[in-house]
Amino acid sequence: MMDFPNLLSLNKNKNKPKLSIFALAWPAVLSNLLFSIIGIASIKIVGTLGADAVASVTTGHRIFFALQAVLMAVSAGTTALVARSWGAQNFKEAAMVTSASLWIGNLVALFITIPCFFYADHIAGVFGLGPETTREAAIFIKYLSVFNIAFATNLILSSALRAAGDTMTPLWVGALTNVVNIVLVYLLVFGGMGIPALGVPGAAIANGLSILVGVIVLLMLWYGGKLRLDVGGRKSVAWIRIRKLIDIGYPAAVEQFVFQLGFIAFLWLVAYYGTAPFAAYGIGVQILSLSFVVGFGFSIAGSTLVGQYLGAGDPAEAERQGWRATGFAIASMVALSIIIIFFAEDIARFLIDDDEVVRLTVIFIYILGISQPLMAIEFSIGGCLRGAGDTKYPLFTTLVGLIGVRVGLAAAFTLFGFSVVWIYAALIGDYLVKAFLLLRRFQSGKWKRVFSESEAKYG
Repeated sequence: MMDFPNLLSLNKNKNKPKLSIFALAWPAVLSNLLFSIIGIASIKIVGTLGADAVASVTTGHRIFFALQAVLMAVSAGTTALVARSWGAQNFKEAAMVTSASLWIGNLVALFITIPCFFYADHIAGVFGLGPETTREAAIFIKYLSVFNIAFATNLILSSALRAAGDTMTPLWVGALTNVVNIVLVYLLVFGGMGIPALGVPGAAIANGLSILVGVIVLLMLWYGGKLRLDVGGRKSVAWIRIRKLIDIGYPAAVEQFVFQLGFIAFLWLVAYYGTAPFAAYGIGVQILSLSFVVGFGFSIAGSTLVGQYLGAGDPAEAERQGWRATGFAIASMVALSIIIIFFAEDIARFLIDDDEVVRLTVIFIYILGISQPLMAIEFSIGGCLRGAGDTKYPLFTTLVGLIGVRVGLAAAFTLFGFSVVWIYAALIGDYLVKAFLLLRRFQSGKWKRVFSESEAKYG
């Protein structure tokens, strides 16, 4: 295992790396896997408070991430531009893009905090859940919003490091964050060591404080010159750089907004059937996140390699690496989902002692498990397109798949009085359509022209 001093030495080595998919993917997979395991442990802790508590945390997280959509867009622009600059060995520009992204991201995070903090009750009431669930969800959103700037800094700086080929630093900082998170969740939810039991609000505070700890470590390393990326300096926030980030990022912002809006609409339809189906959805997604994280890892690897090879002037290798990332994502996600499906009931019953929630969770896992190869395509090919700066097409696929197919089918099934199982099944149609459209786009090679046009526009 690499010790800490050697890791820092590696991060300071700025020679152009010989990258591979696995070298980039496995730290990201492990980092996200740790995050998912901690998420499952958190659900177990909160699940002891009952289905209403799980539903309120699910609601709070979904609303919180919906309001973080613009930050995801800044992150997409950061990944594409840092990877492009790194591939061209323009390390100074990569550092300046990172600094500019952080300024923009922090301003956005500050702006987002206002509705989260002052209008949390109205926002949480969108789903029409019970008064106690809605109240706790609103408190969850309000407390978590206090840490918006920390979330923004962590997201953007970690994205920039991965785009520069450093997936190790986000891995060990993420591991530290997760350990802090699970300790704080237990202490703040149940109380102990002189800390009062806070219940669901305690989970929100624990999430925020753990991210803050990780961000403090990242910033200390960055400003101390210990990371692969330098600090950009005063001239980083230049108009041309901001325009690049906006051009690449705004479709991703709209995509994320549509994505989160679609999820909220879908969850609103699930909530129509009651608290148990809603809680089952939250638990099922958390369990299958053990498979998702592999796809996310290969998405990061594909995005980085496509961006860097395009920046280095080798579009053929960029395409080859994109297909390889997709193949690995499909194989690994399918293998993991088979294991999860086999133990679905045991895992669900471990997390919550409610027969109806367990029954629906197992059904949901079966349905989403079937969709794993399609989800792998969405993660990996979508990541590759964003790495090339082609962020408009993933927006189009989200509009068609999530809004048109998933929400459309779920609404129709609800209207005709079908059971909630059919609402869950609408997911399959969504991922099938998106996988088809994304594969067709990547195979066409049009994303290479998007990159060339961007280079010609800005130089």
